[in-house]
Amino acid sequence: MQPQDAWGARWTDCANPLAHRFMQTAARKGSLVCLAADMRTVDELVDLVNLAGPHIAALKTHADMVDDFSRENWQRLVESAQQHDLLLFEDRKFADIGKVSQQQMAGAHDIRSWADIVTAHRVSGPDVIDGIAAAWADVERVGGVLLLAQMSSRGNMLGSEYTTQTLATGRGSPHVIGYIGNGSSADRIGALRAEVGSGQMIWTPGVNLDVGAGAMGQRYGHPRDAVLAGSDAIIVGSGIHAADDVVAAATEYASVSFQALLDRV
Repeated sequence: MQPQDAWGARWTDCANPLAHRFMQTAARKGSLVCLAADMRTVDELVDLVNLAGPHIAALKTHADMVDDFSRENWQRLVESAQQHDLLLFEDRKFADIGKVSQQQMAGAHDIRSWADIVTAHRVSGPDVIDGIAAAWADVERVGGVLLLAQMSSRGNMLGSEYTTQTLATGRGSPHVIGYIGNGSSADRIGALRAEVGSGQMIWTPGVNLDVGAGAMGQRYGHPRDAVLAGSDAIIVGSGIHAADDVVAAATEYASVSFQALLDRV
């Protein structure tokens, strides 16, 4: 399917090249799934990508959770993601001043050299985005930032005023491709979409085909509800990687999410 047919106005209005790359991959694979691959070893990550890769459009990592991380070892994951045409999304949640964020993008994990997308909080001010972008420029790469506008965890402090300030910052930056929303609440996603408009993306964790309460204060909503409310990517972790049949689970999440997109458009 052509991406403009699958995405409708979002394809036209959301012109960021990385957003378009995601939308193209999603349309080709029939999936809005970003797999949250919270594994402890590179071997586990590579095995997971090789299983789920044909059914997902992006891969979300936490490099600092990987016990055997080295730049050489990590390159195996990067190459596997490239083979499956996946955007690599490091969920680093940067929240410092611009100069420190630029240095953190380098450092031991050298995130700037392999990540296409990273997350950041707005709490430290808008310079965090410029610092991240400067780090990509240092290695002659272009990446995109997803600002955390909402969270699905219990008791979080990202209230409506903070969300509004976050969106104002994001609209003013060419480096921000969109926002992280609260996938556990279709109403909150809908409200966020109304405020964001159609020119930027919303990616949502907190979704699971088995809705309800998760571990340690996490809440889950249904992926179809999230997409119909305005989510452009569903971030799914244990619903796929902890399933008895990873391929079947990834296929189901892909089908549910993409059908919801078609119904939305």
